[in-house]
Amino acid sequence: MSTANGVAGWAQLRQQARQLETQTETLFHTYSQFSTASNVPPKPTEEERETERKLEELLEKRETVNGQLTRLLDSEPNLASSASKQNNLSLLRRKLTGHQRDLARLRSTLQQARDRANLLTNVRSDIDEYRQNNPEAAEADYMLEERNRIDNSNNMADSVLSQAYAVNDNFNLQRETLASINRRITHAASQVPGINTLIGRISAKKRRDGIIMGSFVAFCFIVFFLFS
Repeated sequence: MSTANGVAGWAQLRQQARQLETQTETLFHTYSQFSTASNVPPKPTEEERETERKLEELLEKRETVNGQLTRLLDSEPNLASSASKQNNLSLLRRKLTGHQRDLARLRSTLQQARDRANLLTNVRSDIDEYRQNNPEAAEADYMLEERNRIDNSNNMADSVLSQAYAVNDNFNLQRETLASINRRITHAASQVPGINTLIGRISAKKRRDGIIMGSFVAFCFIVFFLFS
């Protein structure tokens, strides 16, 4: 009877542990979105604090359930001898430890993001305050920024012109290469006896064939119009 109760208790506790794991993973998905947001607020929002509190509660409940499973295995020799139950408990412990590390990591990521955001805000505030108290320096900074923008525009224009010159040089090189090839072909043709005559005959034959084909097409059109 004790063994049956132990098996039933084990199944119930294990099911509870799995349900808590599922709830934890769902909340982790929500909590991780706070750390990946493009603009992390300087202070945690109410939703973030509530999500973190629920995560802590779930992790504590899982630790309690794992402890109950451990005590149940220790008190039931038949359960303790089951390798599958030992493996299940070990897996539950590893997942709990992993989720505890994930929570600490996400907290650290959020805090670092807030520190960076606060630092940037403080730097901007200091710069704005300095410019308000020193209008001459603010004007000088503005002129310097304008100069940098002009320099960047000039550098971009120089880059575009350099690319255009490079393309033009490439075209000239290709044109010279093609002209050289044409000269070589012409020179080679002049060195072979009768090659020019053969080329002329081929060209004449092509012209004759073109004239014949054109005449035939014209004749067909005339016949078509006469008998239509």
